[in-house]
Amino acid sequence: MTRLRIFPNTAFPAYGRRCRLHTAMGAVALAALWPSAGQAQTLDDNYWLNVQAYYPTLDTDVRVTAETQQSIGSNIDLEGDLDLDNREVLPAISAGARLGRVILGADFFKVKRSGEVGLLRDITFDGVTYPVSANVESSFSSDIYRLTAGYAFVQEPNIEIGAALGLHATNFRVSLSGEAAAGGGGVSTTTRRKKVFAPLPTLGLFGTWKIAPRLEANARIDYLSLKIDDYDGKLINIQSGLSYRIFDHVSLGLAYRYVDYRLGVDKDSWNGRVRYKLNGPALILQGSF
Repeated sequence: MTRLRIFPNTAFPAYGRRCRLHTAMGAVALAALWPSAGQAQTLDDNYWLNVQAYYPTLDTDVRVTAETQQSIGSNIDLEGDLDLDNREVLPAISAGARLGRVILGADFFKVKRSGEVGLLRDITFDGVTYPVSANVESSFSSDIYRLTAGYAFVQEPNIEIGAALGLHATNFRVSLSGEAAAGGGGVSTTTRRKKVFAPLPTLGLFGTWKIAPRLEANARIDYLSLKIDDYDGKLINIQSGLSYRIFDHVSLGLAYRYVDYRLGVDKDSWNGRVRYKLNGPALILQGSF
């Protein structure tokens, strides 16, 4: 049995045994003024679908420790130590519907990177030590799904503000492969892989403001700080942008998205932590009716 530990460079926050889930309600004023990248609903139509080219800066840190070892594995900066790209164009898709005051939405995007590098220091990953100067291939990917159901407590012709419950689900995969020493044995080509699927609930706020007949601003913030069963985690997801209706049912938009995600899992098969940050602009093409 191994233990997977994935940590940021800074200390991972301590989580209590009791469930604690709370929202940053003070962000509602900001959310009402900022536009949204992901679920960019429109006040003129009740159904929408958009595709995006999201171009974030990525910052990912991992630590993996085998259960049989007393020493903690190396803290690995995937962009710095393993030379994975820190900028990527990520395709994303969102859809939504307005059913009276009930707002439903879903979005998906994928992060997938791989690289090869000669190590500048020894790295221990899941009980395997990859020595300095070893040639190591690595990969990190995550599929991010978000579902929300909200209620608009303010709904006027030119403005809509509400709150939402959501599910933020992420499928993580990380691997290293190269010449390494394991268990005191000789050096040989060794591959280590770990993966986990983590569905976590969120609370959020959203707002839409029609600035002019063809110009709309959108915003949302989703928040999580939770310890329950096998999971503990923290998530902040902020989206903002502007959209302009170029035709009756077609809009173009520019947006910004910030995600700070931390997760802990404690299961029989593995125990681990993950943290990544994404932030950057998105270009959006949306159809609505």
